[in-house]
Amino acid sequence: MGMTITEKILAKSARRAYLEPGENVWLNVDVLMTHDVCGPPTIGIWKNEFGSNAKIWDKNKLVIFPDHYIFTKNTHANRNVQVLREFADEQDLRNYYDVGTSRYKGVCHIALAEEGYNIPGTVLFGTDSHTCTSGAFGMFATGVGNTDAAFIMGTGKIWEKVPESMKFIFNGQMPGYLTAKDLILKILGDITTDGATYRAMEFDGEAIYSLSMLERMTLTNMAIEAGGMNGIIKADSVTNEYVKAITDKEYEIFQSDSDAKYHSIYNYDVNKIEPLVAKPHSPDNSDTVRNVEGTKLTKCYIGSCTGGKLTDFINAAKILFGQHVKIPTFIVPASTATAKELEDETFNGLSLKSIFENAGCKIAESSCAACLGGPDDTFGRAVDKDVVVSTTNRNFPGRMGSKKSEVYLASPLTVAASAINGFITDPRNFLI
Repeated sequence: MGMTITEKILAKSARRAYLEPGENVWLNVDVLMTHDVCGPPTIGIWKNEFGSNAKIWDKNKLVIFPDHYIFTKNTHANRNVQVLREFADEQDLRNYYDVGTSRYKGVCHIALAEEGYNIPGTVLFGTDSHTCTSGAFGMFATGVGNTDAAFIMGTGKIWEKVPESMKFIFNGQMPGYLTAKDLILKILGDITTDGATYRAMEFDGEAIYSLSMLERMTLTNMAIEAGGMNGIIKADSVTNEYVKAITDKEYEIFQSDSDAKYHSIYNYDVNKIEPLVAKPHSPDNSDTVRNVEGTKLTKCYIGSCTGGKLTDFINAAKILFGQHVKIPTFIVPASTATAKELEDETFNGLSLKSIFENAGCKIAESSCAACLGGPDDTFGRAVDKDVVVSTTNRNFPGRMGSKKSEVYLASPLTVAASAINGFITDPRNFLI
């Protein structure tokens, strides 16, 4: 029996020739990532277990990005960043990207890609559930709790059970009104938020391989919303071009065997999928934009690791060019590199930043911002009775701020169209 791409990568990490779902193995971790929310407790557990004078297993393999609660006056959030600074200094960490310096990069999941940590065939763990974003690069990436991360920090290893794999095949050429966000919302509507619990979600098909790396990252990012252990896409020429432009590291590309065993296989024709939203209060509460069109809004939000990448803003600019928003609309680049691209990238002769400013949008510094709610002074935070349509990845009560707010998840195309009208709007109305 053959192996899936996930099983092959884990076998390599465990130094085994063959693995099958259900086996428990010690994995050798290539990269461990943490940030300002989970980093301090992870460090505390590590010091308690390994000793205050201990050294981490490999300082070249630990990466730390302050990104969640950073542009705030909240003293507790500020203290978290200070803990990271002190730890980075104690351990002489070269891969600490401090806020307020030229090294600051923005949201960890996007920065991992931009800084060359996403290497095909490798194993990456992070203290964040959306670490599965990195699986777009043909690698195994998943989130872990602080205790597991502390163990990795001390040993470079973790004990894991090999997951079953599910395959999602998208056939056909992507129509201009669809994005990767619509594809993952379609899956979530079909299998629900626990439909892939502790399984690998493998994405395949002509439509998938036509996507840019940034769009692929949206798919794997939201694997966790279905309970998935990881999302993964086989590395191809698009992957190679992206990775080789950043790093000269050698790597191995894996692909699933033709006789690999899957828990289940889903087939889709992208030409039969409409623009979708996830209604409050769950990412699997899927519906077509057409069915909820007209729902009045108080805010629109384009940002986060899911919806704050260059391709997301290009899509939004296509709609917002020459238009003006009717309600507060927040633009949050996921990385400092993306923020620079908003100035450099043009559409119809204008920079993306100018298009957004001319449309009346509010643009923030790169960070997670309101995606995780955050302190009261967080940019774009939802307050009581807000009804928001957002490119973020979760819409549970309180996720973007107040528990009394309602959040609809949608593509950048849909959010931009909705910002112009002040109510949820099918982007096809502006793409004719």
